Amino acid sequence: MSAVSDRLPTFPWDKLEPYKKAAASHPDGIVDLSVGTPVDPVPELVQKALIDAADSPGYPTVWGTPALRDAITGWLERRLGARGVTHRHVLPIVGSKELVAWLPTQLGLGPGDTVAFPQLAYPTYEVGARLARADHVAYDPETFAAAPAGGGLDPANLKLLWLNSPSNPTGKVLSKDELTRIVAWAREHGVLVFSDECYLELGWEADPVSVLHPDVNGGSYEGIVSVHSLSKRSNLAGYRAAFLAGDPAVLGPLLEIRKHGGMMTSAPTQAAVVAALGDDQHVHEQRERYAARRTALREALLGHGFRIEHSEASLYLWATRDESCWDTVAHLAELGILVAPGDFYGPAGERFVRVALTATDERVRAAVARL
Repeated sequence: MSAVSDRLPTFPWDKLEPYKKAAASHPDGIVDLSVGTPVDPVPELVQKALIDAADSPGYPTVWGTPALRDAITGWLERRLGARGVTHRHVLPIVGSKELVAWLPTQLGLGPGDTVAFPQLAYPTYEVGARLARADHVAYDPETFAAAPAGGGLDPANLKLLWLNSPSNPTGKVLSKDELTRIVAWAREHGVLVFSDECYLELGWEADPVSVLHPDVNGGSYEGIVSVHSLSKRSNLAGYRAAFLAGDPAVLGPLLEIRKHGGMMTSAPTQAAVVAALGDDQHVHEQRERYAARRTALREALLGHGFRIEHSEASLYLWATRDESCWDTVAHLAELGILVAPGDFYGPAGERFVRVALTATDERVRAAVARL
């Protein structure tokens, strides 16, 4: 029997190691704009909530405390405009990546079932399909979302449709009309929609909308689930804090499966999430930091001969010099700057690089000076 790992592609970040070493040899050190891991402090009120809950000797629950579920439902209504959200509509998860990787398996998908995701996308969507031995197909979001929706994607055997708006890596945002058409198409064909909305609060030249908004779903959560994370909005990547919201008919069985699997968020982390979701000020402050870094890096890249496409939201600039992404990676590594090659996210990205905004102000200034 083949090992499970045989189903998986080569871990993409391993390919970047030689360029990381080259960038690190710069006399002033590396500016790492590749992975996109937060570097700013965890908000003090969140740290305090974590510390106050540190004496938690008992097992936490997979569904989370009532206070956590209250915090999630309150945030969904306050920030996303969702209506009629109850505890049955939410489910905490241990960071969003584990959910993306294991969702097809937990949904019971397998050979003969198809998982669809954008042609430029987080690699873990494909990994999830491979782990479940399901088929997978990449689609062009612009073609698919155009009226009438569904172009370029065969609904036969399609069981799971991933949306990602704002997009990682491109920062492209699907409009309210596009989302509405997609949700209607999916329901018509009996396709379950999971919408990865982890960058929803980081719109710059666009105002991202959730599939949970009643203008999109018609006031019903049937067949739709959104995925949200606190990693970027609250600098909690190290806490592994995220949650699902949407159709109780989907989340109920997932809750039971995850109980059996022991997929629970730690009690101190749950308390920290309650604090984070209840406070909008720290999100505003973090947005201001990223906005300043985005402006500086964008101007420097344009001045260096790059063209930037999309990038109207999220924590990345999708940039090209109209050459192989690996030539661009090598060029920037010579300047001590490390970025992610676009083909990590699909063949359509082969002439782009993804430039993350997640570096300290000092490192961003260094990158701007080198460019």
